[in-house]
Amino acid sequence: MPHTSGEEGRPPTSDAPRHPGEHHEYGPAHVHRAGGPPRRKKWRVITGAALGLALVAGGGAAYAWSHLNGNLKSTDINAALGKNRPDASHTGAMNILLLGSDSRAGTHGQYGSGVVGARSDTAMVLHVDKTHKKASVVSIPRDTMVERPACAKPSGGTVPAARQAMFNEAYAVGGPACAVKTVEHMSGLRMDHFVEVDFTGFKKFVDELGGVDITTHRAIKDNASHLSLSAGKHTLKGEQALALVRTRHGVGDGSDLGRIQLQQAFIKALIHRAESIGVVSDPVRAYDIANTVTKSVSADTGLASANKLLGLAKDLKGIKPADMHMITLPVRYDTQDAGRVLPLPKESRQVWQALRADRPIPKSVTANSVGARTDSPVTAGA
Repeated sequence: MPHTSGEEGRPPTSDAPRHPGEHHEYGPAHVHRAGGPPRRKKWRVITGAALGLALVAGGGAAYAWSHLNGNLKSTDINAALGKNRPDASHTGAMNILLLGSDSRAGTHGQYGSGVVGARSDTAMVLHVDKTHKKASVVSIPRDTMVERPACAKPSGGTVPAARQAMFNEAYAVGGPACAVKTVEHMSGLRMDHFVEVDFTGFKKFVDELGGVDITTHRAIKDNASHLSLSAGKHTLKGEQALALVRTRHGVGDGSDLGRIQLQQAFIKALIHRAESIGVVSDPVRAYDIANTVTKSVSADTGLASANKLLGLAKDLKGIKPADMHMITLPVRYDTQDAGRVLPLPKESRQVWQALRADRPIPKSVTANSVGARTDSPVTAGA
Protein backbone atom coordinates (compact mmCIF):
# COMPACT_ATOMS: atom_id res chain seq x y z
CA MET A 1 0.00 0.00 0.00
CA PRO A 2 1.68 3.24 -1.04
CA HIS A 3 1.74 6.28 1.16
CA THR A 4 2.40 9.96 0.75
CA SER A 5 5.17 10.70 3.19
CA GLY A 6 7.91 8.97 5.12
CA GLU A 7 6.18 9.45 8.46
CA GLU A 8 2.46 9.35 7.75
CA GLY A 9 1.87 6.41 5.42
CA ARG A 10 0.48 3.14 6.59
CA PRO A 11 2.26 -0.13 5.94
CA PRO A 12 0.48 -3.07 4.38
CA THR A 13 -1.48 -5.29 6.71
CA SER A 14 0.19 -8.45 5.49
CA ASP A 15 3.82 -9.37 5.76
CA ALA A 16 5.81 -8.24 2.76
CA PRO A 17 8.51 -10.60 1.44
CA ARG A 18 11.56 -10.48 3.72
CA HIS A 19 15.17 -10.15 2.74
CA PRO A 20 16.43 -13.31 3.14
CA GLY A 21 35.51 -7.55 24.35
CA GLU A 22 36.05 -7.48 27.57
CA HIS A 23 34.06 -9.90 29.68
CA HIS A 24 31.33 -8.51 31.87
CA GLU A 25 30.90 -9.78 35.40
CA TYR A 26 28.77 -12.61 34.03
CA GLY A 27 30.83 -13.19 30.90
CA PRO A 28 30.69 -12.80 27.11
CA ALA A 29 28.16 -13.74 24.50
CA HIS A 30 27.31 -17.04 21.23
CA VAL A 31 24.15 -20.30 19.54
CA HIS A 32 24.48 -22.97 17.04
CA ARG A 33 21.38 -22.26 14.99
CA ALA A 34 21.53 -21.48 11.34
CA GLY A 35 18.69 -19.30 10.09
CA GLY A 36 17.31 -19.58 6.59
CA PRO A 37 15.52 -16.97 4.51
CA PRO A 38 11.87 -16.61 5.54
CA ARG A 39 9.26 -18.04 3.17
CA ARG A 40 5.91 -17.38 4.73
CA LYS A 41 4.35 -15.20 7.39
CA LYS A 42 6.79 -14.42 10.12
CA TRP A 43 5.42 -14.24 13.57
CA ARG A 44 7.68 -13.55 16.45
CA VAL A 45 7.76 -14.54 20.12
CA ILE A 46 8.24 -11.86 22.70
CA THR A 47 11.72 -11.34 23.91
CA GLY A 48 10.09 -10.08 27.00
CA ALA A 49 9.90 -13.74 27.95
CA ALA A 50 13.66 -13.73 27.96
CA LEU A 51 13.63 -10.67 30.16
CA GLY A 52 11.11 -12.29 32.44
CA LEU A 53 13.22 -15.42 32.63
CA ALA A 54 16.27 -13.40 33.63
CA LEU A 55 14.39 -11.35 36.22
CA VAL A 56 12.45 -14.08 38.02
CA ALA A 57 14.26 -17.37 37.47
CA GLY A 58 16.32 -17.10 40.65
CA GLY A 59 15.20 -18.02 44.14
CA GLY A 60 15.70 -20.77 46.63
CA ALA A 61 16.63 -23.56 44.24
CA ALA A 62 20.31 -22.75 43.89
CA TYR A 63 21.22 -26.10 45.38
CA ALA A 64 19.78 -27.89 42.37
CA TRP A 65 20.85 -25.60 39.55
CA SER A 66 24.16 -27.31 38.97
CA HIS A 67 22.19 -30.29 37.62
CA LEU A 68 20.48 -28.15 34.98
CA ASN A 69 23.49 -26.99 32.99
CA GLY A 70 23.00 -29.70 30.38
CA ASN A 71 19.70 -28.09 29.35
CA LEU A 72 21.35 -24.88 28.13
CA LYS A 73 22.47 -23.96 24.61
CA SER A 74 25.21 -21.37 24.17
CA THR A 75 27.09 -19.28 21.63
CA ASP A 76 30.53 -17.77 22.17
CA ILE A 77 29.97 -14.22 20.94
CA ASN A 78 33.42 -12.99 21.97
CA ALA A 79 35.12 -15.67 19.91
CA ALA A 80 32.83 -14.98 16.95
CA LEU A 81 33.25 -11.19 16.98
CA GLY A 82 36.85 -10.74 18.09
CA LYS A 83 38.23 -7.49 19.43
CA ASN A 84 36.71 -4.99 16.97
CA ARG A 85 33.80 -4.12 19.25
CA PRO A 86 32.66 -1.18 21.39
CA ASP A 87 34.42 -0.93 24.74
CA ALA A 88 32.81 -2.64 27.70
CA SER A 89 31.40 -0.42 30.43
CA HIS A 90 33.45 -0.02 33.60
CA THR A 91 30.70 1.72 35.57
CA GLY A 92 28.62 -1.34 36.42
CA ALA A 93 26.03 -0.62 33.70
CA MET A 94 25.10 -3.61 31.56
CA ASN A 95 23.55 -4.21 28.13
CA ILE A 96 21.70 -7.41 27.20
CA LEU A 97 20.27 -8.17 23.76
CA LEU A 98 16.98 -10.02 24.16
CA LEU A 99 15.98 -12.04 21.11
CA GLY A 100 12.63 -13.64 20.33
CA SER A 101 13.04 -16.47 17.85
CA ASP A 102 10.21 -17.57 15.57
CA SER A 103 11.57 -21.10 15.46
CA ARG A 104 8.78 -23.65 14.97
CA ALA A 105 10.94 -26.50 16.26
CA GLY A 106 8.78 -28.96 18.15
CA THR A 107 5.48 -27.27 17.22
CA HIS A 108 4.55 -29.80 14.50
CA GLY A 109 3.36 -27.13 12.07
CA GLN A 110 1.01 -25.54 14.60
CA TYR A 111 2.21 -22.02 13.71
CA GLY A 112 2.58 -22.44 9.98
CA SER A 113 4.57 -24.72 7.71
CA GLY A 114 7.23 -24.00 5.13
CA VAL A 115 9.26 -21.80 7.49
CA VAL A 116 12.96 -22.65 7.29
CA GLY A 117 15.27 -22.01 10.24
CA ALA A 118 14.58 -19.15 12.63
CA ARG A 119 14.69 -15.38 12.70
CA SER A 120 15.03 -12.84 15.50
CA ASP A 121 11.74 -11.23 14.64
CA THR A 122 11.74 -9.47 18.00
CA ALA A 123 14.77 -7.75 19.47
CA MET A 124 15.12 -5.56 22.53
CA VAL A 125 18.18 -3.91 23.99
CA LEU A 126 17.94 -4.02 27.79
CA HIS A 127 20.19 -1.40 29.42
CA VAL A 128 20.60 -1.80 33.17
CA ASP A 129 22.01 1.31 34.84
CA LYS A 130 25.04 1.26 37.10
CA THR A 131 22.89 0.98 40.25
CA HIS A 132 21.05 -2.03 38.82
CA LYS A 133 17.84 -0.44 40.10
CA LYS A 134 16.58 1.08 36.84
CA ALA A 135 16.49 -0.12 33.25
CA SER A 136 15.73 1.11 29.75
CA VAL A 137 14.37 -1.16 27.02
CA VAL A 138 14.69 -0.24 23.33
CA SER A 139 12.66 -2.38 20.93
CA ILE A 140 14.12 -2.61 17.41
CA PRO A 141 11.38 -3.29 14.83
CA ARG A 142 12.25 -6.34 12.76
CA ASP A 143 11.50 -4.34 9.56
CA THR A 144 14.03 -1.60 10.35
CA MET A 145 16.44 -0.99 7.48
CA VAL A 146 19.99 -0.84 8.86
CA GLU A 147 23.59 -1.06 7.76
CA ARG A 148 24.60 -4.66 8.47
CA PRO A 149 28.30 -5.39 8.94
CA ALA A 150 30.00 -8.44 7.44
CA CYS A 151 29.31 -11.52 9.56
CA ALA A 152 30.62 -15.03 9.87
CA LYS A 153 28.15 -17.74 8.89
CA PRO A 154 27.50 -20.38 11.56
CA SER A 155 28.21 -23.03 8.91
CA GLY A 156 31.43 -21.38 7.73
CA GLY A 157 32.31 -18.57 5.38
CA THR A 158 31.31 -14.91 5.55
CA VAL A 159 28.20 -12.92 4.72
CA PRO A 160 29.29 -9.62 3.11
CA ALA A 161 28.25 -6.30 4.61
CA ALA A 162 25.08 -4.63 3.34
CA ARG A 163 24.38 -0.90 3.30
CA GLN A 164 20.64 -1.48 3.56
CA ALA A 165 19.32 -4.69 5.06
CA MET A 166 16.30 -5.52 7.13
CA PHE A 167 17.29 -5.85 10.78
CA ASN A 168 16.08 -9.39 11.34
CA GLU A 169 18.07 -10.58 8.33
CA ALA A 170 21.18 -10.39 10.51
CA TYR A 171 20.06 -13.36 12.60
CA ALA A 172 18.78 -15.24 9.55
CA VAL A 173 22.16 -15.11 7.79
CA GLY A 174 24.59 -15.12 10.70
CA GLY A 175 22.84 -16.31 13.84
CA PRO A 176 22.91 -14.47 17.17
CA ALA A 177 26.52 -13.37 16.71
CA CYS A 178 25.52 -11.38 13.63
CA ALA A 179 22.49 -9.93 15.45
CA VAL A 180 24.77 -8.78 18.27
CA LYS A 181 27.30 -7.36 15.81
CA THR A 182 24.59 -5.45 13.96
CA VAL A 183 23.20 -3.94 17.18
CA GLU A 184 26.67 -2.95 18.32
CA HIS A 185 27.38 -1.39 14.92
CA MET A 186 24.21 0.72 14.94
CA SER A 187 24.32 1.71 18.61
CA GLY A 188 27.98 1.90 19.62
CA LEU A 189 27.00 -0.10 22.73
CA ARG A 190 28.81 -3.25 23.82
CA MET A 191 26.35 -6.11 24.35
CA ASP A 192 27.51 -7.89 27.50
CA HIS A 193 25.10 -10.76 26.94
CA PHE A 194 22.31 -12.08 24.80
CA VAL A 195 19.34 -14.26 25.73
CA GLU A 196 17.00 -15.95 23.25
CA VAL A 197 13.66 -17.72 23.71
CA ASP A 198 11.48 -19.47 21.12
CA PHE A 199 7.76 -20.26 20.76
CA THR A 200 7.77 -23.46 22.80
CA GLY A 201 9.89 -22.08 25.62
CA PHE A 202 7.75 -18.98 25.91
CA LYS A 203 4.51 -20.96 26.28
CA LYS A 204 5.98 -23.33 28.85
CA PHE A 205 7.35 -20.49 30.92
CA VAL A 206 4.01 -18.67 31.05
CA ASP A 207 2.21 -21.90 31.98
CA GLU A 208 4.77 -22.56 34.71
CA LEU A 209 3.88 -19.18 36.21
CA GLY A 210 0.20 -20.12 36.15
CA GLY A 211 -0.67 -17.54 33.53
CA VAL A 212 -0.18 -13.78 33.25
CA ASP A 213 -2.76 -11.09 34.05
CA ILE A 214 -3.51 -8.36 31.54
CA THR A 215 -6.29 -5.86 30.88
CA THR A 216 -7.44 -5.10 27.35
CA HIS A 217 -8.91 -1.63 26.81
CA ARG A 218 -10.74 -2.73 23.68
CA ALA A 219 -11.51 -6.04 22.01
CA ILE A 220 -8.66 -7.61 20.04
CA LYS A 221 -9.23 -10.15 17.28
CA ASP A 222 -6.57 -11.44 14.92
CA ASN A 223 -7.40 -14.47 12.79
CA ALA A 224 -3.75 -14.96 11.87
CA SER A 225 -2.54 -15.35 15.46
CA HIS A 226 -5.85 -16.92 16.56
CA LEU A 227 -6.32 -14.36 19.32
CA SER A 228 -9.79 -13.23 20.33
CA LEU A 229 -10.09 -11.20 23.52
CA SER A 230 -12.97 -9.06 24.70
CA ALA A 231 -12.29 -5.77 26.43
CA GLY A 232 -11.60 -6.37 30.11
CA LYS A 233 -9.46 -8.41 32.46
CA HIS A 234 -7.85 -11.71 31.44
CA THR A 235 -5.42 -14.30 32.75
CA LEU A 236 -3.55 -15.61 29.73
CA LYS A 237 -2.03 -19.09 29.76
CA GLY A 238 0.83 -20.02 27.44
CA GLU A 239 -1.08 -20.48 24.18
CA GLN A 240 -3.10 -17.28 24.53
CA ALA A 241 -0.06 -15.35 25.70
CA LEU A 242 1.85 -16.45 22.62
CA ALA A 243 -1.08 -15.40 20.44
CA LEU A 244 -1.08 -11.97 22.09
CA VAL A 245 2.57 -11.28 21.45
CA ARG A 246 2.27 -12.55 17.87
CA THR A 247 -0.75 -10.35 17.17
CA ARG A 248 -0.32 -7.64 14.57
CA HIS A 249 -3.46 -7.37 12.47
CA GLY A 250 -5.72 -6.76 15.46
CA VAL A 251 -3.97 -3.66 16.80
CA GLY A 252 -2.78 -0.26 15.62
CA ASP A 253 -2.22 0.10 11.88
CA GLY A 254 -1.49 -3.59 11.36
CA SER A 255 2.28 -3.14 11.35
CA ASP A 256 4.97 -4.56 13.61
CA LEU A 257 4.92 -1.32 15.61
CA GLY A 258 1.57 -2.13 17.21
CA ARG A 259 2.76 -5.59 18.10
CA ILE A 260 5.77 -4.14 19.90
CA GLN A 261 3.42 -2.21 22.17
CA LEU A 262 1.69 -5.47 23.11
CA GLN A 263 5.04 -7.10 23.79
CA GLN A 264 6.26 -4.29 26.02
CA ALA A 265 3.05 -4.34 28.05
CA PHE A 266 3.31 -8.11 28.39
CA ILE A 267 6.85 -7.87 29.81
CA LYS A 268 5.57 -5.80 32.71
CA ALA A 269 2.66 -8.19 33.24
CA LEU A 270 5.10 -11.11 33.28
CA ILE A 271 7.23 -9.50 35.98
CA HIS A 272 4.15 -8.56 38.01
CA ARG A 273 3.02 -12.19 37.92
CA ALA A 274 6.36 -13.54 39.06
CA GLU A 275 6.41 -11.12 41.99
CA SER A 276 2.85 -11.90 43.00
CA ILE A 277 3.28 -15.67 43.27
CA GLY A 278 6.42 -15.44 45.42
CA VAL A 279 8.76 -17.44 43.20
CA VAL A 280 11.81 -16.49 45.24
CA SER A 281 10.35 -17.81 48.50
CA ASP A 282 9.29 -21.19 47.10
CA PRO A 283 12.28 -23.48 46.38
CA VAL A 284 10.21 -26.19 44.67
CA ARG A 285 8.46 -23.69 42.40
CA ALA A 286 11.80 -22.00 41.73
CA TYR A 287 13.36 -25.30 40.69
CA ASP A 288 10.47 -26.12 38.34
CA ILE A 289 10.82 -22.70 36.73
CA ALA A 290 14.58 -23.10 36.56
CA ASN A 291 14.14 -26.41 34.75
CA THR A 292 11.78 -24.76 32.25
CA VAL A 293 14.09 -21.77 31.84
CA THR A 294 17.21 -23.78 31.12
CA LYS A 295 15.37 -25.89 28.53
CA SER A 296 13.84 -22.84 26.91
CA VAL A 297 16.61 -20.33 26.40
CA SER A 298 19.85 -19.95 24.51
CA ALA A 299 22.46 -17.52 25.77
CA ASP A 300 26.06 -16.43 25.43
CA THR A 301 28.73 -18.55 27.06
CA GLY A 302 29.00 -16.04 29.89
CA LEU A 303 25.43 -16.86 30.96
CA ALA A 304 25.07 -20.46 29.82
CA SER A 305 25.22 -22.07 33.22
CA ALA A 306 22.49 -22.31 35.82
CA ASN A 307 24.59 -20.61 38.49
CA LYS A 308 25.39 -17.66 36.23
CA LEU A 309 21.76 -17.24 35.24
CA LEU A 310 20.85 -17.40 38.92
CA GLY A 311 23.45 -14.73 39.70
CA LEU A 312 22.07 -12.46 37.00
CA ALA A 313 18.49 -13.04 38.16
CA LYS A 314 19.39 -12.08 41.72
CA ASP A 315 21.27 -9.04 40.48
CA LEU A 316 18.29 -7.78 38.47
CA LYS A 317 15.63 -8.76 40.99
CA GLY A 318 15.30 -5.22 42.33
CA ILE A 319 14.15 -3.75 39.01
CA LYS A 320 10.39 -3.24 39.18
CA PRO A 321 8.12 -2.64 36.19
CA ALA A 322 7.77 1.00 37.24
CA ASP A 323 11.56 1.35 37.02
CA MET A 324 11.69 0.23 33.38
CA HIS A 325 11.47 2.85 30.62
CA MET A 326 10.37 1.15 27.42
CA ILE A 327 10.49 2.72 23.97
CA THR A 328 10.56 1.66 20.35
CA LEU A 329 13.56 2.86 18.37
CA PRO A 330 12.42 6.14 16.76
CA VAL A 331 11.49 5.34 13.15
CA ARG A 332 9.54 6.57 10.13
CA TYR A 333 7.98 4.60 7.31
CA ASP A 334 10.20 4.09 4.27
CA THR A 335 8.76 6.04 1.33
CA GLN A 336 10.37 3.54 -1.05
CA ASP A 337 8.88 0.47 0.63
CA ALA A 338 5.76 0.75 2.79
CA GLY A 339 6.63 -2.51 4.54
CA ARG A 340 9.87 -1.14 6.02
CA VAL A 341 10.84 1.54 8.53
CA LEU A 342 13.92 3.75 8.74
CA PRO A 343 15.54 5.03 11.95
CA LEU A 344 15.11 8.76 12.57
CA PRO A 345 18.80 9.77 12.54
CA LYS A 346 18.83 12.53 15.18
CA GLU A 347 16.47 10.82 17.60
CA SER A 348 18.14 7.41 17.25
CA ARG A 349 21.53 8.96 18.00
CA GLN A 350 20.05 10.51 21.13
CA VAL A 351 18.76 7.12 22.28
CA TRP A 352 22.12 5.41 21.91
CA GLN A 353 24.06 8.39 23.30
CA ALA A 354 21.92 8.34 26.45
CA LEU A 355 22.53 4.64 27.02
CA ARG A 356 26.26 4.95 26.34
CA ALA A 357 26.38 7.68 28.98
CA ASP A 358 24.17 5.62 31.33
CA ARG A 359 21.52 8.33 31.37
CA PRO A 360 17.74 8.06 31.01
CA ILE A 361 16.46 8.26 27.45
CA PRO A 362 14.86 11.69 26.89
CA LYS A 363 11.10 11.42 26.50
CA SER A 364 11.25 13.82 23.57
CA VAL A 365 13.08 11.35 21.31
CA THR A 366 9.93 9.42 20.42
CA ALA A 367 7.75 12.47 19.72
CA ASN A 368 8.19 12.20 15.94
CA SER A 369 8.31 8.42 15.72
CA VAL A 370 5.54 6.46 14.06
CA GLY A 371 6.10 3.83 16.71
CA ALA A 372 4.73 6.08 19.44
CA ARG A 373 1.56 7.46 17.84
CA THR A 374 -1.00 5.23 19.50
CA ASP A 375 -1.54 3.98 23.02
CA SER A 376 -1.16 0.29 23.75
CA PRO A 377 -4.52 -1.49 23.91
CA VAL A 378 -3.17 -3.65 26.75
CA THR A 379 -1.82 -2.93 30.23
CA ALA A 380 -0.32 -5.19 32.85
CA GLY A 381 -2.50 -6.56 35.63
CA ALA A 382 -6.09 -7.71 35.82
